[in-house]
Amino acid sequence: MKRLTALAALFLIAASPAVAQTAPPAAAFVGKPRTILFVGNSFTQGAHSAVKRYRANTVTDLNGDGYGGVPALFKTFTEQVGLNYTVSLETQGGRTLGFHWAERRQLLDRAWDVVILQELSTLDRDRPGDAAGYRIAAPQFAAMFARANPRVNVLLMATWARADLVYQPGSPWSGKPLSVMTQDLRRASDGVRALSPTIKGVLPVGEAWTRAIAAGIADPDPYDGIAFGQVDLWTYDHYHASIYGYYLEALVVFGRVTGIDPTRLGAKERAADDLGIAPQTAVALQQVARDQLAGS
Repeated sequence: MKRLTALAALFLIAASPAVAQTAPPAAAFVGKPRTILFVGNSFTQGAHSAVKRYRANTVTDLNGDGYGGVPALFKTFTEQVGLNYTVSLETQGGRTLGFHWAERRQLLDRAWDVVILQELSTLDRDRPGDAAGYRIAAPQFAAMFARANPRVNVLLMATWARADLVYQPGSPWSGKPLSVMTQDLRRASDGVRALSPTIKGVLPVGEAWTRAIAAGIADPDPYDGIAFGQVDLWTYDHYHASIYGYYLEALVVFGRVTGIDPTRLGAKERAADDLGIAPQTAVALQQVARDQLAGS
């Protein structure tokens, strides 16, 4: 069954419109750069993949850790379509937004045009699925950013279902479909969004992962092997993302923040080539991001 699904996915990719197969020439940067800040943990860092140190010289790591991560992918995408963004990140692996508020907010208290907030993958380490801390920290950050720039666009990232928590025992999501954890995380973000007028939206990263799996582009269960012609969105720990998972994450951020159709990047997209992502896979993931954003 996995083989048949993979072959069907490859047919769909091959049949994609030719317009998505070539990246447009980048336009010259125009005007003052927009500023964007990413606040999060290892899921923003690009941990356990080549994304972690990717083009770190193109972004500003406010902690001085030298990470490029998803912010550097975003920066690379914007350069290719002629947009001028100054990109910064403040991350700490395994930490909640509450940690960043308590320990790092002095680094972040300035005017930004866009801010991406990414909560812990289980929301709460001791009480998985409990969004109480999320509901406190994210609105606090939003209020602080709005004081510095009333027009700031604050977005929450709803991350992906962890295969280790779904396919292995011991978690609230064990033995349930991937979509259950995905929707739990999305509902938590929607609830937090409703608490602050400064929070403008939710980035449906986890739902884009689910869509890629449903389309046969990505394998749903890394514990039973990866089907021929499909990719693994998770890395070796079945927890963090692979280059494919982070690439899809960055595409969702890019499409939502800039309003540009991710398929405009095309088969010759630079980051995919740098990371060793096949052109047809890059195009397929761009289409997933576009479709997810259109339906969110």
